[in-house]
Amino acid sequence: MKRLCSLIMIIICVSLFFYDNYSFAQTEEDLETNSKHIICIERTTGSVLYEKDGYTKCAMASTTKILTGIIVIERCNLQDKVTISRRASNTGGSTLGIKENQKITVESLLYGLLLRSGNDTAVALAEHVAGSVEEFSNIMNQKAKEIGLKNSNFVTPHGLDDDNHYTTAYDLAILANYALKNETFLKIVGTKEISVMVGNNKRILNSTNELLGNVNGLYGVKTGFTGNAGRCLVSACKRGNLDIIVVVLGADTKIMRGEDSKKVIEYVFSHFKMVDTEKEIENIFNNYKKIQKIKVLKSLDKLNINYKKRENYICPIDKNKFKNLKTSIYCFNKIEAPIKSGFVIGKIRLICDDKILYEIDVYLENEIKKTEIKDYLKVFVEKYKTFFSI
Repeated sequence: MKRLCSLIMIIICVSLFFYDNYSFAQTEEDLETNSKHIICIERTTGSVLYEKDGYTKCAMASTTKILTGIIVIERCNLQDKVTISRRASNTGGSTLGIKENQKITVESLLYGLLLRSGNDTAVALAEHVAGSVEEFSNIMNQKAKEIGLKNSNFVTPHGLDDDNHYTTAYDLAILANYALKNETFLKIVGTKEISVMVGNNKRILNSTNELLGNVNGLYGVKTGFTGNAGRCLVSACKRGNLDIIVVVLGADTKIMRGEDSKKVIEYVFSHFKMVDTEKEIENIFNNYKKIQKIKVLKSLDKLNINYKKRENYICPIDKNKFKNLKTSIYCFNKIEAPIKSGFVIGKIRLICDDKILYEIDVYLENEIKKTEIKDYLKVFVEKYKTFFSI
């Protein structure tokens, strides 16, 4: 019996692994887009609302600077002065134009990094944090692992082409979601224009994000371009209580990346709404408690069961599939004592259109002790004591 219980729990755990980030993902067949890799996630739940080859490893150009920026913000005082090295000042590609031996604040360099997309500022900040670009790349990969990026590797702070520097659209969406939770990062990437001091000169910096200020609800995040990566754009957009991140990688032109981003944004906001599903979970559990007949072997203790509460029951539902929303509950038919409190005996599932949105553990609130022979005898005597007294 114990082996059987263990096997059932393994099956449940495997099921939970596969459905942890549930997906309503529409495909390129439903929406015509031209970029190579696209994904849209809802920020609160991480649910995938649109996907086109979003899990394939690829170059990501300057969207790399999302990771560079958040590491710098978390590790540095924004008013610290950075002395610009020769290596930083000589970095090619898109630059802010900083000069060797200039002293510039971390904050100004961050605006140069995330608005102007300066590769030179990326190197300067990397050297300030870690002493070298190479050591900073180690920090980048450690941070990526902490965040949960599973198919990414970073060797530069700026994203210039390198075969060992890659990510996926999905990983990049997870990274952007993490970074946007930081108020400083959120403020910077949402800035359209700002004046900063670069050395002794005041500079006006404009965001390279062509959608910022031109799409309803859009509040960041980052652009990118290299020969290998093509045109790239990570966008965050919120309307009402639906908050999404759209990642577009491998577009042929700047116009294409912008158009594909807008298409996905408008598609998602026209098709999805956030729905509070707490009542559905409460109802199925309460009904189950009334009829549950879990048999307890080798114990006379009664079961007290409950389900693990979620912080947020609100999740995105396709408006056209709302009528297909349903709940189900799966629990063991038998359990064998002894069992500790907290033991998971089943799952509640919220399902829409045959896809699992999320699962919740059903668990024991009380400990189930193994009943000894003397305890059974005691119960027997108590039950028939009137008979024996005659």
